[in-house]
Amino acid sequence: MTSAATALVARGARVVAQFVQRRGVSGGGVRKMSLPYSSRTLLSYGKVREVAQACDQANADAVVFVAALTGRQQRALAGMLGCPAVSLSDVLAAD
Repeated sequence: MTSAATALVARGARVVAQFVQRRGVSGGGVRKMSLPYSSRTLLSYGKVREVAQACDQANADAVVFVAALTGRQQRALAGMLGCPAVSLSDVLAAD
């Protein structure tokens, strides 16, 4: 994530927060370890809320995911986060 943030800053972005989806930390997370991540968002609902709150507080223009996102995931996340959700690879390819 550090190299991703560095690459974004080099392109003029302002990185205001970094989030990691962790599983297996809480009792509920341990029970879900064998389940796949949400194909709709790649994140748990709680993590989406956490990121959305940070976006709102920072007045973020976009959220960049290190993982590749499908078009469906981008649309779902944009609606939930209140700003565009893009893949790091898409940002880097835009140069």
